[in-house]
Amino acid sequence: MSQSIVCNVVSCALYFDSKILIIYMALSLEEIKAPVKDELIKFEEHFVESMKSNLPLLNKITYYLAQKRGKQVRPILVFLCAKLIGQINNSSYVAASLVEILHTASLVHDDVVDDSYERRGMFSINALWKNKVAVLVGDFLFAKSFLMSLENKAYNHLQTLSLAIKAMSEGELLQMEKARRLDIDEDVYFEIIRQKTASLIAAACCAGISSTTDDEAFHQKMWLFGEKIGTAFQIKDDLLDYGDADIGKPRGIDIKEKKMTLPLIYALNHASKDDKNKMINIVKHHNTNEAKVAEVIAMVYKSGGIEYSYGIMDRYKEEAKTILMDFPPSDARTSLLGLVDYFISRKK
Repeated sequence: MSQSIVCNVVSCALYFDSKILIIYMALSLEEIKAPVKDELIKFEEHFVESMKSNLPLLNKITYYLAQKRGKQVRPILVFLCAKLIGQINNSSYVAASLVEILHTASLVHDDVVDDSYERRGMFSINALWKNKVAVLVGDFLFAKSFLMSLENKAYNHLQTLSLAIKAMSEGELLQMEKARRLDIDEDVYFEIIRQKTASLIAAACCAGISSTTDDEAFHQKMWLFGEKIGTAFQIKDDLLDYGDADIGKPRGIDIKEKKMTLPLIYALNHASKDDKNKMINIVKHHNTNEAKVAEVIAMVYKSGGIEYSYGIMDRYKEEAKTILMDFPPSDARTSLLGLVDYFISRKK
């Protein structure tokens, strides 16, 4: 039996006749960022500069947006994917800025669509400056990203990210259409999250590696890798809604918003006719009643929907890791393996 072992400080892959067993130790976000720490510092300057405008109001708003950004997950993905087989360059910085600007624009528009007044513990743009300003700010950011692509002749990035924007819009509309009837099956659910959530993560991975290689096979691999971790990320988000009160997200929000997530879809597909009708009735007509929502949560647990969803999430996680093992060992690969685990181990 042919076999080999490839190890570094925190990860180890065992190969037995083309079968891969990945043994992995968890990394903190700081450890994950370590191979691109200097690039991320430089990126922040690049990103802030790319958001600037001659209009004082826009500068005020974009500065506010820059202060309320999250953990830089997408720029981290861009830079780590770029370093898988090459060296970070100007094209990598352009890709990271484009991804982050488009992500920010989509969040601004999402808050308007969802009538949300809070984002990451801070007021949303529409809460502070009203919907009309928020929509225009989102439009401004989209325009800035397109202009940046053209100014840097980053046509490959422009195509990649345009595909992601198209998918995100279609996914949002598909979810709205299906939510009215609550008739989302698993196939439709996975199509929605592939478009809504996974497409931008896939675009970040693809743009990252395309900044250091023109090989289409690598681009396709990293797009698929991004789709896998994006799907796992969304399933984890679904599961957090059924967790304990201290996870950082109140229980039952998805049910209150009539969102058909994987645990609920499984429960509906495996419930008796009476239980199914009861759950649908609560989601449609009593979704603001805490006691009724708690009944649905209990029924989802009883059905095995939580365990099933964890199983599907783990499958996507392992498929993503297997894709990474096609690349040579490096600090970047180690960090990407760690980021996969970080995505699905988070508490909020």
